Amino acid sequence: MSRYVTVTLEQRGVTCRARLLDEEAPRTCAAVWDMLPVSAQVYHGKYARNEIYTLVPHPGQEHEPGRENTTITPIPGDLCWFTFDGDQLGNAAYGYETQEDHRAAGRGGLVDLAVFYGRNNLLVNGDQGWVPGNVFGEVVEGLAEMAAACQDLWMGGVRGERLTLARAED
Repeated sequence: MSRYVTVTLEQRGVTCRARLLDEEAPRTCAAVWDMLPVSAQVYHGKYARNEIYTLVPHPGQEHEPGRENTTITPIPGDLCWFTFDGDQLGNAAYGYETQEDHRAAGRGGLVDLAVFYGRNNLLVNGDQGWVPGNVFGEVVEGLAEMAAACQDLWMGGVRGERLTLARAED
C-alpha cells in the first residue's frame, strides 16, 4: 500500500500531494516518515534551478539513509533528501540570514528536503561539486499549482514563507 505526504507553502496556501517511493528508496522514505511533520523556512534553489527546499535538524545517525535512488538531474515532481553538515552550508553566498545558526544546527547534521517543480535541474554547487540527492517521492496531485507558487517565491521572495511536509490523510 502506498504512503503519501502533503507539501504545503503555508502563506501561499498551496498544497500538493506526493507518493513515497518506498520500493526505490526504503531507508530514505522511512527516515522522512518518522520525522514528519516538519515545517520550517522555505528557500528557493540558487544553483539547482527549479527547486524549493527547507533545512531541518538531522534526526540522528541511526536515521541516516545513506545514498539510495540518487540523482543529479531531478525531474519535475521529485522530492529529494540531502544530508549536510553545518560547515557545508556556512558560506555567506548561500544567502541564509543566520549563518552561525546553520553551523550550530549542522554540528549534528542538517537535512535538506527539496521539491523540484520544473525541468532542467542540475545538482552541482560551486563549493561542493556534484550533490546527488535521494529521490524519495513524486508529486501526484497539485504540481501545476505548486510550480506557480514556487515561481512566485523566486520572483517575490521567500521571506516569512514556511514549507511543511506532513503525512497525508487517506
